[in-house]
Amino acid sequence: MIIGLVAVLLLCPCLGLAGWAFWQAGEDEPAPAPSLSASAAPTGRPTSAPTDEPSAAPTSAKPTPAKPTPARKEFAKGDCVVNDGTAADAELRKVPCGPNTYEVLLRIPGTTDGDRCKTRAPEANANYVHNNSLDILDYVLCLKKR
Repeated sequence: MIIGLVAVLLLCPCLGLAGWAFWQAGEDEPAPAPSLSASAAPTGRPTSAPTDEPSAAPTSAKPTPAKPTPARKEFAKGDCVVNDGTAADAELRKVPCGPNTYEVLLRIPGTTDGDRCKTRAPEANANYVHNNSLDILDYVLCLKKR
């Protein structure tokens, strides 16, 4: 009984510290974040017609029967992407930086709150929200059109 109590008392602070460290990992970047506007930034909400811009709408990592499971994609600050999907169902792909691409200004792990780009990367004019069934795999990309 005492060994179990000691194990719990040691494990709880360690898990709390690990969770705090993970939460803070996305906050090491500078605080500026773009202000998103409905006219300039894709919001994932239908406006008039689908565009080739990234969507702010959460996407699911679950495969659909019609699509094969895509390879896991990792996006980092400084990467450039284009959207091969629609505004409602974005499919981002890394490309060399150039005109009509989106530069990743900030990747915020562990959240699906696209509004965090407003305060963390104010120069961003779009965002992409990745919503996974496991919350720890969620992330937001703050993007700037080049």
